[in-house]
Amino acid sequence: MLDLTLGILALIAGILFMTLSSEKAIEHSVIFATALGVSPIMIGLSLVSIGTDLPEIVNSIVSCALGHGNINAGDSIGSVLTQLTLVLGLLPLLGNSFNVKRKEIIIIGACEILALMLAMSILEKGYVTRINALFLVGSWPLYIVIIKAAIRKTSKRDLDLTQMSRSKIYHVTVAMLGFVGVAVGAYLVVQSTIVLSAAFKIPEYLISFFLLAIGTSLPELAVDLTAIRKKEYEIAVGDIIGSCIIDASFSIGIGQIFFPQAISGDLAAATSIYTIFASLMVISILAIRERVDKKAGAMFIMIYLFSYIMLFV
Repeated sequence: MLDLTLGILALIAGILFMTLSSEKAIEHSVIFATALGVSPIMIGLSLVSIGTDLPEIVNSIVSCALGHGNINAGDSIGSVLTQLTLVLGLLPLLGNSFNVKRKEIIIIGACEILALMLAMSILEKGYVTRINALFLVGSWPLYIVIIKAAIRKTSKRDLDLTQMSRSKIYHVTVAMLGFVGVAVGAYLVVQSTIVLSAAFKIPEYLISFFLLAIGTSLPELAVDLTAIRKKEYEIAVGDIIGSCIIDASFSIGIGQIFFPQAISGDLAAATSIYTIFASLMVISILAIRERVDKKAGAMFIMIYLFSYIMLFV
């Protein structure tokens, strides 16, 4: 009972630590991208998505280093499903409704689905070789290049002079401390997941896919809600789908490069298939309606909840 209690407390503490640290790391990193005049959608797709995905990335390395590849794979694929359905669905319910651009959604969504299909073809084998891991990690910048070339959009943004007046060293220092905080939080989360998996006798892959993925997706929810309230809609959309692309490629592969691990191929295949189906549904709804409102949000959340029925039955 004591181990179970400590495991739950460690999980909560780790998730909170990762969330708060990610927010600080992102806040001070985005200032530089804004100053360079990078378009909002590309800021979300690249810089912000990397920042909010730090929990999954660090979790990948830590879990594989400790010999628990299923935690890495389950969290990464589960985060794709959680972010694209649950997180995106909550934004208009907790924030505001907003419009999206059909061309951007189709291009970015196609890359996200392609990344998922590639990940599934590797994970279903039950083992990720270093070559496959390198291929997954290397595919991420390729997706970004394709998206940038297809969208071909840049825009000068108004600078927050209050933020820019501070020393560059200050921003870099705070961002680095944020990254360190994420690493500490990820270690706590992995250790607590191992304890909870043993206590409840639930496979590490499934507890990571459902429970851990919600925890590591909290940075996306926190950051994107802030973006929505500031009417930075493209940053929010770019972050959500961009994070999904990172999870399906970089996050899965980075830990496996250094510490190749066996995984539950059958569970990975089943969850990946449903996540691809959910992605097709969400991207299609966004492209057709070109708006994320409460109705769309409710549909996305229903798609997420349906995964519990489909995958357990």
